[in-house]
Amino acid sequence: MAGRREPGQGGVRAVYVHAPFCARRCFYCDFAVTVSRTGDLEGWLKALRGEMAILEQEGCFPLASTLETVFVGGGTPSLLGPGAMRGLAGVLGPGRMDHAELEWTAEANPESFTSEVAVGWARAGVNRISLGAQSFQMGSLKWMGRLHGPEAPAEAVRRARHAGIGNISLDLIFGLPEEVERDWEKDLDSALDLGVPHLSLYGLTAEAGTPLGRSVSQGRVVPVGDNRYREEFLLASDRLEGAGYRQYEVSNFARPGFESRHNLTYWELRPYLGLGNSAHSYNFPLRRWNLRGWSEYQRAVREGVSPVAEEEELTPEAARLEALWLGLRTGAGIPLATLSSEGRALVRGWVAKGYALCGSGALRLTPEGWLLLDQLTLDLDAVEEAGSAPP
Repeated sequence: MAGRREPGQGGVRAVYVHAPFCARRCFYCDFAVTVSRTGDLEGWLKALRGEMAILEQEGCFPLASTLETVFVGGGTPSLLGPGAMRGLAGVLGPGRMDHAELEWTAEANPESFTSEVAVGWARAGVNRISLGAQSFQMGSLKWMGRLHGPEAPAEAVRRARHAGIGNISLDLIFGLPEEVERDWEKDLDSALDLGVPHLSLYGLTAEAGTPLGRSVSQGRVVPVGDNRYREEFLLASDRLEGAGYRQYEVSNFARPGFESRHNLTYWELRPYLGLGNSAHSYNFPLRRWNLRGWSEYQRAVREGVSPVAEEEELTPEAARLEALWLGLRTGAGIPLATLSSEGRALVRGWVAKGYALCGSGALRLTPEGWLLLDQLTLDLDAVEEAGSAPP
């Protein structure tokens, strides 16, 4: 493709691997998952090997001799069992991952993160676990369709630590409908009591095509109001910052040194390779993504056909908008020097309203500003576009 650029410095150093298997689809889930009581480990590894072989033939997105980050997401990777990560290392190439600086994250649900899985993953080299806790309250868990109980996240944390994995992240969902009667502050307390170094907080969204989305469109579920959503987000930001966590991205909080290096790859627009169904890959200006369905993806690689569903090359305008949006969603913000005089004038208005801070040469959004992230990004992009247009 014209304009395509291959990764520099010896190839791509960040890899995302999708594991699509889930024992149950949650009420709100819009991810590319296939419902199965157990994961198909043999089929998963075989499909990944097939995709790797196709990539090597194409010469696109070549992997570096040493990887910096690997993230196994889903779905529920813990359904694949204790041998899954050792098998994955064989697919990616053990030499690429056999070094002390690798950040290797794997997602797990508390009910399937057994002691055997924890030990097996740790021995394979996994050194960071992301646990889908979502809540510590039975009513919330049942409403969301989760399979674990209130005590399961603490037990999963204990298993990870016992296996030697101390870099642990917990996912929590806020903004549940008022009918659920969830105590958000109590959930924050429960998470803080576990002392994990990283927390990811996501506002509930009713995506079209999900059971939640259909329930909302039919009037059977009333989404949380803007005021409560705002209150819960700001409460979490205040509580976690006060407890020693830094909100280094709109949804992510970490103790110093425990930021997700893999996710920073996305936000800093560095190249990454995605393997598995629905996985995305990026190397400016090229972005592409795989077939969404597990069966379709598996069939393509079995037949030696690229599983890429679509790809695009970012225009300069699209690249500017994306860089603004990604930069503004991080705690680092964007350099003020990159903005036009008109852009800096707009930003002064944000500062006056409490939406942003300017210091050390950077523009950073406040938690109040992050609640308006999309609109603020569009407003700034429009000003920058107008300023760059020829007279």
